Amino acid sequence: MPTVLALETSCDESAAAVVRDRTVLASAVASQVAEHARWGGVVPEIASRRHVEALPQLIEQVMLTSGLAMAGLDGIASTVTPGLAGALQVASVTGRTLARLHGRPFVGIHHLEGHLCSALLGDDPPQPPYLVLLVSGGHTELVRVDGAGAYTRLGRSHDDAAGEAFDKVARLLGLDYPGGPAIAAAAAAGDPRRFALPKGQVSRPGGGFYPYDFSFSGLKTAMLRLVRSLEESGAPLPLADLAASFEQVVAEVLVERSCRCARDQGLNTLVLVGGVAANQRLRALLSQACGRQHLHWHLAPLAYCTDNAAMIGVAACQWLEQGGDSAIDLGISARWPLEQAGALLERPALF
Repeated sequence: MPTVLALETSCDESAAAVVRDRTVLASAVASQVAEHARWGGVVPEIASRRHVEALPQLIEQVMLTSGLAMAGLDGIASTVTPGLAGALQVASVTGRTLARLHGRPFVGIHHLEGHLCSALLGDDPPQPPYLVLLVSGGHTELVRVDGAGAYTRLGRSHDDAAGEAFDKVARLLGLDYPGGPAIAAAAAAGDPRRFALPKGQVSRPGGGFYPYDFSFSGLKTAMLRLVRSLEESGAPLPLADLAASFEQVVAEVLVERSCRCARDQGLNTLVLVGGVAANQRLRALLSQACGRQHLHWHLAPLAYCTDNAAMIGVAACQWLEQGGDSAIDLGISARWPLEQAGALLERPALF
């Protein structure tokens, strides 16, 4: 069973972890949410600077907690794609430098593969094949998993990810950043059926709609028009009902299309991962729908839903078990298809 030091700096969370196979020996995350909140979103240059400041301390912390020395590691991994280019560079350069200094293999990991592997950290991990709904601040995807490194994307958002839609609607409603927790808190006392909101669909060029894809731009526009109409009436905004109605329709769309995709693919297991997977309304609706449709469902542990390095470590352990590692000169890429995650272990380096 390989033991890996893993690093994650793809966006605004600095993270380090020591993982042995699917066991987390140590994990630490430094969040930048409070700093970016004043801007209403992530400022890439600020994120990169904070990663440089935080990562060395996080590495020292997890190594001390794990009780291991660098010589006790079988590899060092970092996220290399996708993400903010400057942010990705911090973990990539740090990981490759440590790997060279200590003579350890380096493994470059796709961030979305890390999220897929977060489900394996639970007590009852799913067994492939299964369908994953990956929903986070930057991604909304339906991915079929047939085994380690065997991924097929079946659905995606054509505009904002669900997490981005939460952030933008929260700003519209005058709520705090990040939008997901703020809307969930406001929605707790609201009526999710008060306002009828559209479930956006994506048209096919030849007619009809993509059955598993998502679009949240029309929903955001509908929220904007609704809020303006209510403001013109002069009455106080019913924030709780607005938040609950928005949260409800997003959760319904995600669950309905995920279940349809699983059935059409002949899969009986549905897995929920990513930062938005922490949303309680989404979890409840998924549980109810899977129960009605006799689908097994799994959730990534709450501690590993948002960006973290433990999930990166699990992905790296899988590749090391298969005898794979990356070129030491592997760079970073702001975008890279998940289906080609295995190409990050090829030589010569792709980027």
